[in-house]
Amino acid sequence: MVLGRWLAGASLVALTGVTAMMYGATSPAGEATASAVKPAAEAGTAAEVVAQPPAAKPKPKPTASPDPVLSGERRVTIVRVGAFESGLSLLDGGRLAEVDGAEGRQVFVPTPLGAGEYLIKAYYGGGTGKPVCWQSHNPQNTQPLYVRGATCRAGDPAQRFVIAPAEGGGPREYVISNRWAYLRDSARSGLILEELGDAAPLRSFRFNDTGPAPRK
Repeated sequence: MVLGRWLAGASLVALTGVTAMMYGATSPAGEATASAVKPAAEAGTAAEVVAQPPAAKPKPKPTASPDPVLSGERRVTIVRVGAFESGLSLLDGGRLAEVDGAEGRQVFVPTPLGAGEYLIKAYYGGGTGKPVCWQSHNPQNTQPLYVRGATCRAGDPAQRFVIAPAEGGGPREYVISNRWAYLRDSARSGLILEELGDAAPLRSFRFNDTGPAPRK
């Protein structure tokens, strides 16, 4: 009888152990651990499959609109800042000068070439006739460089003028240069082109819009 009871008890213990192994619950603490592992695993899986929103692309910065008088679609008169009644004129004799009357070509169309460079086309009053263009000229003597008229050639470096806003200037006030020589007035020689090195340009010019450019 004693031996039978012992065998029966051993069988019950073995059966209980097998059952515990099958269900993963060997103790109350083990049950808590198993319960915590399954939700954590499921939570990790859910986190992996959630799609992340695409990163927002930066908005392009607005670019400043160019002044219409430099678009090639407007004609202008040009006056040196500080001059009283004189305006710029490309005289029939070929040289750029300041005049008080109506002589020469006083209507200009700055035509963009890119990189801040322009052909400056000159017309008679109202924008009539075939234009001529500003061209830097070296007289090959002791006289300074100056601007004269020539047949328009966009590829000629002597005709590619830089027009840049005057530092601290008012609306439509620009400095004009060709290959680092700046347009300025001289009491002795009139309008000349002068290399200034590191010095600031001595003169600026105001562009006055007078209407649509002549048809090409």
